[in-house]
Amino acid sequence: MKIGFTETVLRDANQSLIATRLPFGKFEPILSELDKAGYYSLECWGGATFDSCLRYLDEDPWERLRKIRAACPNTKLQMLLRGQNILGYKHYPDDVVRMFVRKSVENGMDIIRIFDALNDVENIKVAVDETLKAGAIASGAICYTISPIHNLENYVKVGLEMKKLGVQTITIKDMAGIMGPTEAYNLVKALKEEVKLPVVVHTHCTTGLGIATLMKSAEAGADVLDTAISSFSGGTSQPPTETLVYMMKSAGFEVDVDEKVLKKINDFFKPIQAEYLASGQLNPVVMTTDSKALIYQVPGGMLSNLVAQLTAQNKLDKLPEVLAETPKVREDLGYPPLVTPMSQMVGVQATANVLAGQRYKNVSKEIKSYLRGEYGRAPGEINEEVRRQILGDEKPIQGRFADTLAPGFEAAKAEIGSKARSDEDVLSYIAFPAQAEAFFDKRAEREKNTFQYTIQKIAD
Repeated sequence: MKIGFTETVLRDANQSLIATRLPFGKFEPILSELDKAGYYSLECWGGATFDSCLRYLDEDPWERLRKIRAACPNTKLQMLLRGQNILGYKHYPDDVVRMFVRKSVENGMDIIRIFDALNDVENIKVAVDETLKAGAIASGAICYTISPIHNLENYVKVGLEMKKLGVQTITIKDMAGIMGPTEAYNLVKALKEEVKLPVVVHTHCTTGLGIATLMKSAEAGADVLDTAISSFSGGTSQPPTETLVYMMKSAGFEVDVDEKVLKKINDFFKPIQAEYLASGQLNPVVMTTDSKALIYQVPGGMLSNLVAQLTAQNKLDKLPEVLAETPKVREDLGYPPLVTPMSQMVGVQATANVLAGQRYKNVSKEIKSYLRGEYGRAPGEINEEVRRQILGDEKPIQGRFADTLAPGFEAAKAEIGSKARSDEDVLSYIAFPAQAEAFFDKRAEREKNTFQYTIQKIAD
């Protein structure tokens, strides 16, 4: 049996370990080797990369994608899309979702992995439809979590609903690394037998289960495994690529990945890992195994962000209390899977509860929107006392929230005006208005200074 590998170092691995602070210039020299390795795909965009490019790295995320595409002509590029949230933290109108998907494909994307934080399939149907129309591969991602309401039957039901939308593959997205080997085997087997689509498995090493989970997934018939090159693997990241390639080949699987090329890739990233460790951006806390995550169910990116937020406030000593509060907040909210944006929302609320010394004294606008139904159907029952405490007598909306939204692309285009030079710029502005506008201003200033410098050189 043949098995493929998706390399995550350009997206989820560095998102989980260094909060997506890996600029294009750091990895540009190794792109040609990544393209030669024989991966099924390179996960290189989406998730938090878009936000991070604009907010922290002073990069145009669209230009970043085009550069990766040009350097990797032989390997499928893959991104993570949050369904109706695209890459932001709220629901956007359908015209914006369609335009974002279309432009992603035009700029070089081959596979769009699409999920909804609540596993509400209504919230991915527009993105899936546009992905198929654009000629890319749509992979429907099921967010794996553990709760009284999440079970094998429920996940198969979600998979079947996704198949009806036309997805070509199903991804099991275990963002907190809490899916054990037995659960993985049973779920992969059930999806292969009932849904009858290729299955991709994504997990993390947070709890120490990752390697065994991927091995059992392969034995159950998984078609593709998500892994990270070893210097950016482990801890809150994915299991190591080299280790899994070795294990799969030893077990008799057909693997196209070239181990000699993997060594070159890892040798390249080792000094980068050392650099981030020395600067403190790579916190050793996120590189360790924490079995308590089986209780807290905190995904890698969420944990690294919690550590960063608490460190910035000199409150890292409060991390155990925040982690203990997280499952309580999650239960109050109807057991949403802890994946973006729900992971950030639950994490921020848990932090606020701990630091304020009073539960729900301070509540974010996102939590209020969630309780109104703007993020979709909650998986379980929301704590009515908490809802009343926050919203009073206000009633939640009925139906699909996106259906209530007016088209947004042309309005945003008019609003940002000449600062946006392309449809891609408009989409950046829609997703992250303040960060995108600041980037556009810096870009214009750089170009002005470059022009003046050139004129002066000519004059001299």
